[in-house]
Amino acid sequence: MDEAERQVPMPKQPPEERIHNFREVALGYTEEMARREAERCLQCKNPRCVEGCPVGVDIPGFIRLIVEGRYTEAAEKIREKNVLPAITGRVCPQEVQCQAKCVRGVKGEPIAIGRLERFIADWEMRHGRRPPKRAKPTGKRVAVIGSGPAGLTCAAELAKLGHEVEIFEALHKPGGVLMYGIPEFRLPKRIVEEEIKYVESLGVKIHLNSIIGKLYTIDELFKMGFDAIFIATGAGLPRFLGIPGENLNGIYSANEFLIRTNLMKAYLFPEYDTPIHVGRRVAVIGGGNVAMDAARCALRLGAEEVYVIYRRSRAEMPARAEEVENAEEEGVKFIFLANPVRFIGDEKGFVREIECIRMRLGEPDETGRRRPIPIEGSEFRIEVDTVIVAIGQVPNPIIQKTTEGLKTGWRNTIVVDEETMQTSIEGVYAGGDVVSGAATVISAMGAGKRAAKAIHQYLMSKR
Repeated sequence: MDEAERQVPMPKQPPEERIHNFREVALGYTEEMARREAERCLQCKNPRCVEGCPVGVDIPGFIRLIVEGRYTEAAEKIREKNVLPAITGRVCPQEVQCQAKCVRGVKGEPIAIGRLERFIADWEMRHGRRPPKRAKPTGKRVAVIGSGPAGLTCAAELAKLGHEVEIFEALHKPGGVLMYGIPEFRLPKRIVEEEIKYVESLGVKIHLNSIIGKLYTIDELFKMGFDAIFIATGAGLPRFLGIPGENLNGIYSANEFLIRTNLMKAYLFPEYDTPIHVGRRVAVIGGGNVAMDAARCALRLGAEEVYVIYRRSRAEMPARAEEVENAEEEGVKFIFLANPVRFIGDEKGFVREIECIRMRLGEPDETGRRRPIPIEGSEFRIEVDTVIVAIGQVPNPIIQKTTEGLKTGWRNTIVVDEETMQTSIEGVYAGGDVVSGAATVISAMGAGKRAAKAIHQYLMSKR
């Protein structure tokens, strides 16, 4: 490929250096790198990349402004559709969304849209934002439950439309999965905090330590004067394997492990009083981005050997290729086509071995991936000090169990109209992982935008 067909590579910390710190791995484009990459854009008349963006960012528009050196205008162009660009520029799976549709990718590599979005968002943070524009106050009040990507997006969009918005967050810091689920080396917490400040600058109020379903019910929020409610509580309840020995000491859910590491800053112990012991050998069960995050955190917390055990082959892994590559560079070892069948403990009740069975792939299942089938008599054992189970999360049913008439579906999800995100209760909407099950940050943001549009129409129809 010639130079025009290749992406400008993004600098990264060397693997041998980054496994000893929690600083961001990807270092971002310089201005010269960003201009070079932006100049590769063909400025298509019918930009297919925009079709691949769940929030509809005018991608050619902001890239053209980068070429012209108009970075403030580029940031404003992105924020017309995306209120969290510094976050999505880091964690959005552009390779299967906007970049997958880029015409440049037909012959060569697609435009590095995510890297350019990150460059602009970071430039804006360093140089200051222009005050965001808001419509005249409507007098309508909206309660948003949850401050993750869906909640923040919906709140920001409604605030821009002139509504009074208050977010109720269960934890002691806002941000949801952005704050507790994604490691510092992939998404620095200062970046999340800056994007939350932008949402607050629109007039959004955030109430912390406020568990809806416990502190207030949905009915009580309406009695407090809210005209509409958006439920964006995510999928924070971990799933387990359900095999013998899973209650042994030293076995974590990925949720607990990452919350302790990220939100409670276990990696800064003893400055932050949240110790977490990983031992010499760590096994992570699962093949998604959460599994990669947990494995890479374990290395940084001092583990000498980290294994990722996945029941299918590498080709079926749901994790981003970039994250798998980063994990391999850092020394994580992968055991494919294997599945745990029991955990074995020592006399003190601590996990010491995992017994696994080899798998083969059969016909595709309902997900479209080939079904893993155990191979009889192929059991083997792995010595471990710590196990992290990262096989997915489901919504916590606190609101579902305390709200009469709210229709729910598979694994505690809330059933909605897919176009409007309205639930079975008038004036109550929901979106993000609480509806879809565990998914991506950008898909949750797309749901938040759809809900905001529908809520606005609903509120204006009641004037």
